[in-house]
Amino acid sequence: MTLLPIRNVAIIAHVDHGKTTLVDALLKQAGTFREGEDVPDCVMDSNDLERERGITILSKNTAVTYKETLINIVDTPGHADFGGEVERVLGMVDGCLLIVDANEGPMPQTRFVLKKALEKGLRPIVLVNKIDRPQADPHGAVDKVLDLFIELGADDDQCDFPYLFASGLDGYAKEDLDAPGEDMKPLFESFLHHVPPPVGDPEKPLQLQVTTLDYSDYLGRIVIGKIHNGTINMGQQAALINEHGEMVKAKVSKLMGFEGLQRVELATASAGNLVAIAGFANANIGETITCPNEPQALPLIKVDEPTLQMTFCVNDSPFAGQEGDFVTSRQIRDRLMRELETNVALRVEETDSPDRFAVSGRGELHLGILIETMRREGYEFQVSQPQVIYREVNGQPCEPYEYLVLDVPEEAVGGCIERLGQRRGEMQDMQVSNGRTQLEFVIPARGLIGFRGEFMRLTRGDGIMNHSFLEYREMAGDISSRRNGVIIAFEEGTATFYALKNAEDRGSFFIEPGVKVYKGMIVGEHNRPQNLDLNVCKTKHLTNHRSSTGDELVQLQAPVDMSLERALEYIGPDELVEVTPESVRLRKLEKKKLAKR
Repeated sequence: MTLLPIRNVAIIAHVDHGKTTLVDALLKQAGTFREGEDVPDCVMDSNDLERERGITILSKNTAVTYKETLINIVDTPGHADFGGEVERVLGMVDGCLLIVDANEGPMPQTRFVLKKALEKGLRPIVLVNKIDRPQADPHGAVDKVLDLFIELGADDDQCDFPYLFASGLDGYAKEDLDAPGEDMKPLFESFLHHVPPPVGDPEKPLQLQVTTLDYSDYLGRIVIGKIHNGTINMGQQAALINEHGEMVKAKVSKLMGFEGLQRVELATASAGNLVAIAGFANANIGETITCPNEPQALPLIKVDEPTLQMTFCVNDSPFAGQEGDFVTSRQIRDRLMRELETNVALRVEETDSPDRFAVSGRGELHLGILIETMRREGYEFQVSQPQVIYREVNGQPCEPYEYLVLDVPEEAVGGCIERLGQRRGEMQDMQVSNGRTQLEFVIPARGLIGFRGEFMRLTRGDGIMNHSFLEYREMAGDISSRRNGVIIAFEEGTATFYALKNAEDRGSFFIEPGVKVYKGMIVGEHNRPQNLDLNVCKTKHLTNHRSSTGDELVQLQAPVDMSLERALEYIGPDELVEVTPESVRLRKLEKKKLAKR
């Protein structure tokens, strides 16, 4: 049994505020890596998508030892769409480190996770990161954090928070802004002094709450959680109390702890430790593993419900089965069900059609990450436009509302306010500083569907947009979509330069010459509100006459890059996104299929 004193700490930060880089510095200075070892950047972002996007999607555990104390560090997602991960992680820790950018201060996703932490009674340590940047205002950031704490209803003890200044990139932290920065020791010391040791009695009957799920081909389902009371031994008999209060006995087939980035096998572990256990095939989030002779369940963890739903269906386009390895309804269903093993904020329901599945998630990013992961694994399928999930509250139909913050250049302020007004957004606050304006809105979630692309055009790519779930409120009324019509290919073939050049004045295209198209495929956006059927495969009739302008170099406008996220936001109710490992295509839903829906 480990006799080391323990500190369990969660790291909370907004996307791109330097959380993962800071963890890298902590691991390096704690001696996690041996001398000469090749150390990757962003070691906590193990997922390819996390590395590409620079965001944390899955919460992960690591552990370092400092002054004979085992410090368990849990990296939490910074995006509100991954609230399912955040909820559970905060139940494993006794303190948290709030990282804020010295220039930007706390942002909406910080607000979302911080609110959850304060509700659980955690007392945060505030770390003002990136103080080495030219426009940094560290003391201003601390003042903004205090304002946010008061706004979120923090108690007096939480508002009297300790704070440090740091540069994760340069690998130092310090309490005094004017002192030279040397290393991360001040941050390690603050963990020891300000994070309480876990409360628990090793002599009491076992109580372990499942907070994260993992899966191994060799061990099956692996449950990760914190031991609240008691001691657990490798190979012992234990019992799982599920959400219905039923007790299922099982054997602990594997017991693992955390050391650096690795899981290490343990013979025994006691109260306060974070452990991973195999042997409980049917365990779910929030359930309790306990002693079979004296079973005592812990309160179930409540996770934010999904707010968006979309339909996943088998690809039935003319190009179906040409690019993907997994295309059948059974394969897609099995993959979605496997995702439910570890993705707690996701819901998958079967519909009256065997090749369609209703998939619900926390937001467009949450669902978009699942779609992108599946296509990289070789799956081919189609998805519909995201729809918000309505609920009945006190007999009234209600819809989800989001708290939206925009950071835009001054010239774009009027356009943003006008567009959000049309989408039923209500402005809460407006602040101007250094030639930029920060706008705060409360808006129905359906008002945000398709807004990101419009926002990028309004701000010419120079705007920052963040939003988090607020609450369910009464319906806001109709929201009209002001998107133009689309250009639709009316025959199968290969798009030609000649046809696209001749139709350039009709709108903007999503494809370039040489791309294969089929009837019903959306190839561009029309300049007018109505749809336009167009032959994009038309070729120039050759003659034996030489044109006087034949040798001139004619250029085509660059096509609009229709990424997966942009396609999901762009499509209308009668359109689908066809997703394959190699392509993302937009298409119109056929009339007979639209009638079935």
